[in-house]
Amino acid sequence: MIKKKTIFLFGFGQVAKYLIKKIGKKNNNSFFLTSTKKTRIKKIFNRNLKVFYFKNNQYDKKIRSYLKKSDYILVSIPPNTKGDLVIKNFKNILKKKTFKKLIYLSATNVYGNHDGKWVTEESKLKAKTINGKNRMLAEKQWLSLKNKYNLNIDILRLSGIYSEENNALKRLKSGLTTFVKKNNHYFSRIRVEDIVQIIEKIFSKNKKIFGEIFNVADDLPASNEQVVKFAASLLKIKKLNKIDFSKIKPSKMKDFYKDSKRVNNKKVKKLLKIKLKFPTFKDGLRNLKNQSI
Repeated sequence: MIKKKTIFLFGFGQVAKYLIKKIGKKNNNSFFLTSTKKTRIKKIFNRNLKVFYFKNNQYDKKIRSYLKKSDYILVSIPPNTKGDLVIKNFKNILKKKTFKKLIYLSATNVYGNHDGKWVTEESKLKAKTINGKNRMLAEKQWLSLKNKYNLNIDILRLSGIYSEENNALKRLKSGLTTFVKKNNHYFSRIRVEDIVQIIEKIFSKNKKIFGEIFNVADDLPASNEQVVKFAASLLKIKKLNKIDFSKIKPSKMKDFYKDSKRVNNKKVKKLLKIKLKFPTFKDGLRNLKNQSI
């Protein structure tokens, strides 16, 4: 467990929000975070937090001083075609080793298509999508920085994130009852609470875990069809609309379905002694359904 630490969050998506919610009330932890909106004090989970402007290569210069006094850093800002924005703008600070641990949130799209086979952290990276290639480049930059300056940086390759705010049940309730039909298409998922418990464990073991890459996924890869049909069964929705993959027009959605892989999570569970709160999407969706009753 983290004890009275200062944590800098580059990006404020689902993971950062849940991290603050989970450990923000413990031990008076201090958080600083970035946003694409102007610098301000924002009330988050009944706490007043300092939020700094950071968009592309424009940022509040105060970030530099706050970054220097942060114990832990979480980077969740997506990269662009030139790589990681945090490295580009703050490399000179990071290389001075002022932090105890930095975690970069990557994604399993770096693996590309493996025709439904299992992938481990040692599997070949062969992304073909723009987002996947951007992630590959960013990972290369973070690993280069880590090796050159002997920095304590870990990379988490996240599977598809679902949460209370974003999940198949919620989409079905909103009227989105379509699923994509594609044979031999596997995709791994992870509930946001399990990502946060992994981050918390890595931060607490900052000296024992050094320079690792972890896949972050649950135990049951599945197709979009399987997930949507299971969610529909929980909601007792009988009529669903099927779209055949071959009829999807070229788009990011079609690119997503070109990749098929099952993400192996054995390393993160073994090394961190993690027990997932939601081992499968079925466990996670059942829990969300019960919360809504």
